[in-house]
Amino acid sequence: MLKAVIFDMDGVIVNSEPLHHKAYLHMFDDFNLNVPNKLYESFTGKSTLTICKELCELFKLKNNPTDLVKSKRKHFKFIFENDTSFKMIKGARELIEDYFSNNLKLILASSASMSTINRVFKKFDLDNFFTAKISGADLKESKPDPEIFLKAVKISGFSKKECIVIEDSTNGIIAANSAEIFCIGYKSENSKNQDYSLADLVISDFTQISWKNISKKFK
Repeated sequence: MLKAVIFDMDGVIVNSEPLHHKAYLHMFDDFNLNVPNKLYESFTGKSTLTICKELCELFKLKNNPTDLVKSKRKHFKFIFENDTSFKMIKGARELIEDYFSNNLKLILASSASMSTINRVFKKFDLDNFFTAKISGADLKESKPDPEIFLKAVKISGFSKKECIVIEDSTNGIIAANSAEIFCIGYKSENSKNQDYSLADLVISDFTQISWKNISKKFK
């Protein structure tokens, strides 16, 4: 029986990918980096620090990766506070409320920093629905490593078979697959060129995984 749902945040709960993209572009300019789209797309789902470490290695920067992190987060904070297009993904609130009302335990497992997670949760009043929030920035490994999802399962108090993960990125789906947790791949319009082949179920609309529909798979 399904007892817990582990949500990714960016691209699943909120349409923050365009905001992150803008912030990264500003950061790339700050450090004179020419990052191809294909490389940028491979970053989706990874923590900011992991991405900045890779950039420093690829472009042989003398800067500390934390310098890039600070730049990106500064730009993201400004965009977050001023971009009026920033909203929840269509159907995400309804899905969260649906699961919550059916007594599922909800856990957030995001690569975003905890400060960004808290900012999003405050803006959209989400704290009451979630038992726990996990930031990949606080862990040793970043997605596609399964650490974040294994921690989420442990926090849930249930077995892997009683949990599902909702993800929109290649790295997140690989992480869930490696953790051996049923993974729903959400095809977000903002998560470009991601690989959903390892997802157990692929959707493009959250009504497809309403409690009524998804519970049938976990009897």
